[in-house]
Amino acid sequence: MAYKYLSPEWLDAVYAALKEKFNEGGKNPKATADLNNIYRECPDGIDRYYYISIVEGDIEKVEIGEGDGPPAKFRIIGKYEDFAKCTRGEMSSQKALMCGKFKFKGNLTLGLKLAALSDRLNKISAEIPTEF
Repeated sequence: MAYKYLSPEWLDAVYAALKEKFNEGGKNPKATADLNNIYRECPDGIDRYYYISIVEGDIEKVEIGEGDGPPAKFRIIGKYEDFAKCTRGEMSSQKALMCGKFKFKGNLTLGLKLAALSDRLNKISAEIPTEF
């Protein structure tokens, strides 16, 4: 069964996978961040957000909704299709930032370090059967 990208069912499947695999083997033991991806130009014309909170290596909260979402230390703004490419593993978050595909709001130095965490999140999310 494939889940519709950014649907509540997709979010539930992603959250379960992230809770299980994100800090597997202690890979992110001290990571603490909150990240809000803001999707522009979604297929239905509605802007959406995907918010993730990580506390000491554990996924604390994930949330999706319409609009720009909650405030976060790190905000990445981009087109739906570019986020979809990252989620499918076709483009890294760091490359998307460096090539200007995404606009970043927050501390850029920390943000580039966060890109590695974002790529890990995307790698896990890519395992979920998804309809884009």
